[in-house]
Amino acid sequence: MSLRYFYELCTAKVIITNFRTTDLYKKRKNQYYIQTWHSSLRLKQIEKDAEEALPPHYVQMAKKDSVKCDLLLSGCQYSTEIFKRSFWYNGEIFEHGTPRNDVLFQGDRGGKNEVYHRLKISPEKKIVLYAPTFRKNNNLEIYDLDYKNISRDLEAKFKGEWVVLVKLHPHLISKSSQLIYGENVMDVTSYDDIQELLMIADVLISDYSSLMFDFAITKRPCFLYVPDVKEYISQERKLYFDLMELPFISAANNQELLKKIDEFNEEEYKERLTAFLTHVGSFENGHACEHLLNRINSVCFNETRSEMNEAV
Repeated sequence: MSLRYFYELCTAKVIITNFRTTDLYKKRKNQYYIQTWHSSLRLKQIEKDAEEALPPHYVQMAKKDSVKCDLLLSGCQYSTEIFKRSFWYNGEIFEHGTPRNDVLFQGDRGGKNEVYHRLKISPEKKIVLYAPTFRKNNNLEIYDLDYKNISRDLEAKFKGEWVVLVKLHPHLISKSSQLIYGENVMDVTSYDDIQELLMIADVLISDYSSLMFDFAITKRPCFLYVPDVKEYISQERKLYFDLMELPFISAANNQELLKKIDEFNEEEYKERLTAFLTHVGSFENGHACEHLLNRINSVCFNETRSEMNEAV
């Protein structure tokens, strides 16, 4: 953490973050501290629910951070209940969706074309994004996806020419180059905004990452490649859902994943997605940024929406 980080943290009127702030930061009077957390919904258990699996120093920092928090954003009713039970937080929960997911509601290709240009990929290509989470031992062997045959089967099932984007967890950014890539397979681990990659992805392959719930907004196919599910639950983190409860399609090995791609039924998949989003009580509607901006202006600058419009 740099001196600039501390300067901005201590002098800002409004602080918006998706992680815990350091114990060294003491919140000033009249600062408005907003916690967005990592996603609209979690698969891996968090905070108090996962306290036994978390480092003691992190738990203490998290408890202190929750005291500083003025507003906690929630993407769905299920997350609200988790926050009430597990976040060591007794303040207001803002149930208007997740700002970072607003981009996934965009229907135009303007924003998508910018991402294609940045990645030097033709907009005519189809994208499969492989975005798994990390393991405590930083083991890369678990990421043994059969890129060549997956691209072949996606082409057979959905047509078009496919490019595989591999986005490892930020914890592995220094190790991503150690994976063996191939033709039409790109390492995008250093790409800053994962939501932009979700925006252009035609298919997502993940494992236990909460990205699956963000991607559900798009109603596009999501597959879970989970060859180590038993070990993950016993050694890494317990889960809020059994994988069979989820609308996404899971596979324990490459052969099964290829079979699931071949057998994919779009109509049945979308029905499961819709039912699941209803079950968890999703608040996502593409207007989370607007709702949050209105709240910030009201609390910090005493401006109503009409006053904001007049000022434009």
